[in-house]
Amino acid sequence: MPQVRVIADDGAQLGIMSTYDALNMARDRGVDLIEVSPTAVPPVCRLDDYGRLRYEQNKKDREARKKSHNMELREVKLRPKIEEHDYQVKFRTAERLLFEGDKVKVTIMFRGREIAYAQHGRRLLERVATDTAKFAAVEREPRLEGRNMFMILSPRQEIIASAAAQKAAKAGAGDKGAAAPAASPASPAAPAAPAASKVAPSTP
Repeated sequence: MPQVRVIADDGAQLGIMSTYDALNMARDRGVDLIEVSPTAVPPVCRLDDYGRLRYEQNKKDREARKKSHNMELREVKLRPKIEEHDYQVKFRTAERLLFEGDKVKVTIMFRGREIAYAQHGRRLLERVATDTAKFAAVEREPRLEGRNMFMILSPRQEIIASAAAQKAAKAGAGDKGAAAPAASPASPAAPAAPAASKVAPSTP
């Protein structure tokens, strides 16, 4: 590239100059010439420490992963003739899993001739759907497969957001409580390179 638009590490606009002059300026300042917008005309480069920029990008990626919640499919199994006390125990388990931000597969297991009374199982699943309606939605309606009938519940969006926030808060508390490991500032953990690319020196 014959010319580039150069930005200083503090954001100051240094104007358009030849790539050779920009590389010389980077060497004089002890930093790198990093291409940040290759499709611009002329391309935009930044004077900055490439290793530090890559490290900060990796740190941002880690924080984003902490705040995200990977939804899992958990399962709660019931019997068609379940007692009320046992039902409440199973219900609280499903409630806890949903509030953790996971989907729940509620399965009714039939044994022997119980399969002839599949409607009992369907009514039980409908009761679970009603009892969890405030914080979950039925993603898959009751379905009979072999000797099992199941439905899938999905937590509502506000529950998912709350679970992700709690997970991020716990992760942040863990980071503050953990001792920082000794590391050389010259060689931070090497993540995947960010979108910016370092401009190689050229022969004048």
